[in-house]
Amino acid sequence: MMSIKKTRHLVLTGLLASVAIAASAQTPQPAPAGAPAQGAPRMEQRDPAKRLEHMQQRRTQRLAALKEKLKLDASQEGAWSTFAAAQQPPARPAEPRNREEMAKLTTPQRLDLMQQRQAERSAAFAKRADATRSFYAALKPEQQQTFDAETLRMGPRGGDGHPDGHHGHRPAPPPAKG
Repeated sequence: MMSIKKTRHLVLTGLLASVAIAASAQTPQPAPAGAPAQGAPRMEQRDPAKRLEHMQQRRTQRLAALKEKLKLDASQEGAWSTFAAAQQPPARPAEPRNREEMAKLTTPQRLDLMQQRQAERSAAFAKRADATRSFYAALKPEQQQTFDAETLRMGPRGGDGHPDGHHGHRPAPPPAKG
């Protein structure tokens, strides 16, 4: 049989453990470095104009850093200008941008609008790809190696803490052989 002293000790230990677990479950974990504070609105929720301005500043900084690392000579400046200009986003269309505006359209109209936007994105991509190929051809082999390494990091959404560009969404593994 257990003594009252041991029983009291076990009950007290269990109580303290329960309180500690409950307290730790209610304590919020600190936000990762660079993440907005809890309760703070994300940038895109605050002000779209500020978000666009921030994105433009980041794009300008990344291009300036790339240009510096490439150490271009005077003969390559024209190709750089064409390349850098092609990296700028196209102007935003004055089409429906939110659910309320989209709800006013019929399904075929929404499909037409989506198809038009897809064609515009494809054309913009083709323009960027052509400018990139032309610029790449103007680079010396050592500059091409630098460009390859730097643009791999800058890929579409790949350079901001997500080196693979997947943002937490991993592709499915290949099917097992056999």
